[in-house]
Amino acid sequence: QVQLVESGGGSVQPGGSLNLSCVASGDINNLYSMGWVRQVPGKEREFVATISWGRGNGHYANSVRGRFTISRDAAKNTVFLQMKNLAPEDTAIYYCYLQNTFQYWGQGTQVAVSP
Repeated sequence: QVQLVESGGGSVQPGGSLNLSCVASGDINNLYSMGWVRQVPGKEREFVATISWGRGNGHYANSVRGRFTISRDAAKNTVFLQMKNLAPEDTAIYYCYLQNTFQYWGQGTQVAVSP
């Protein structure tokens, strides 16, 4: 089993910043990538960013490119999402995921952006 624990969510004003973290533990083998998606209640999950575990290459949704940065600490099995210039449309629950042979999900952390 794999456990993912997110942290770092909160409430900010537009233009503000937040940093999310996700620590993976358990039976982590052949880790291929980790990443983030987000979901507004009542809507479908939206891809945010992913990072390849080997080379550390990041890929982003168009809606966050240039504002969000994904990174990882391979030694600590941790992925980060640095979010800058946040806007109200970034408000969502952010979920971390891990991809190896299977895909695992965290419980989510709330991000709220409002004046």
